[in-house]
Amino acid sequence: MATVTLRDVRKSFDGVEVIKGVDLDIGDGEFCVLVGPSGCGKSTLLRMIAGLEDINGGELAIGGHVVNDVAPAERGVSMVFQSYALYPHMTVYQNMAFGLKLAKTDDGTVDQRVREVADILQLGDLLQRKPKALSGGQRQRVAIGRAIVRDPQVFLFDEPLSNLDASLRVQMRLEISRLHRRLGTTMIHVTHDQVEAMTLADKIVVLNAGRVEQVGSPRELYDRPANTFVAGFIGSPAMNLLPARIESGTAILDGGDGGIEGVNGGDGPVTLGIRPEHFEARGDGDGLSFDVEVSEDLGDTCVLHGVLGGGPQATVRIPADAALPARGDRLQIAPARDRHHLFNRESGTRL
Repeated sequence: MATVTLRDVRKSFDGVEVIKGVDLDIGDGEFCVLVGPSGCGKSTLLRMIAGLEDINGGELAIGGHVVNDVAPAERGVSMVFQSYALYPHMTVYQNMAFGLKLAKTDDGTVDQRVREVADILQLGDLLQRKPKALSGGQRQRVAIGRAIVRDPQVFLFDEPLSNLDASLRVQMRLEISRLHRRLGTTMIHVTHDQVEAMTLADKIVVLNAGRVEQVGSPRELYDRPANTFVAGFIGSPAMNLLPARIESGTAILDGGDGGIEGVNGGDGPVTLGIRPEHFEARGDGDGLSFDVEVSEDLGDTCVLHGVLGGGPQATVRIPADAALPARGDRLQIAPARDRHHLFNRESGTRL
């Protein structure tokens, strides 16, 4: 097990800087998820930690030792790729044993390690099969097993679940989480799926255009996003980000005909953030009007898309019941007390 430390780490391709001075501390045994939209630099950063991409600036340390110029095989890391990267002509056993064989590990130790890991990942009955005879979930477990047998200090996962269907992704998330608890090894996981990040991580790093927007626990990022980018990225459905102005403790929506009382902040323009699930229905005529345009019945909840207060578009999530709102219905809603967020209109930073 090991800590991973990045100090002002930078990377450029053809003169274009794609990693722009990243500072990050990942603790020993921590499960850290790098998350962000496509092209934000998360996979590049992971490959730099693995040694598959050179570092153009800054310092990277694993276990307290600077590894900027250390070969990938000597960094004490193992990487699981999105594409599985299994050898098609080898059996499951041979794929898992390959790295140990390259390291000239004796046959007895190789056999012991492969069979131990196969038991952990429930691959014991599949050791003599070749990859073409396995399901997607089984192939992914083999790829993870090949990484585990090397007993690395740090596991690196590069979007390992993106090729799986929805039900298998849920199953593999559970298996990776159990594996982390069992092994206690430092793990760094890259994904663009914020649900995957929220369910797996001890620590989430939100990246945008090569920069770190916020680092924190899933709950910290959900409850106190540092800016509008994090607020809009973490959470599903996304947080409503509504242009408004505050006048004497009331947030008046731009282009709307109503306001939200009890909003603490200095007078002036703001971006008002409200999560869809933090709206409450009001039957007393209080609150804001909400004109339903699309109603999505998800079984336990209903997600409504429409116009809030005659102004901006908004999304509302309410518990499902026998009488679900339909297109054209008008509701009276208001945010739950103290469940709103205020952001600077120009910079997007939290107020």
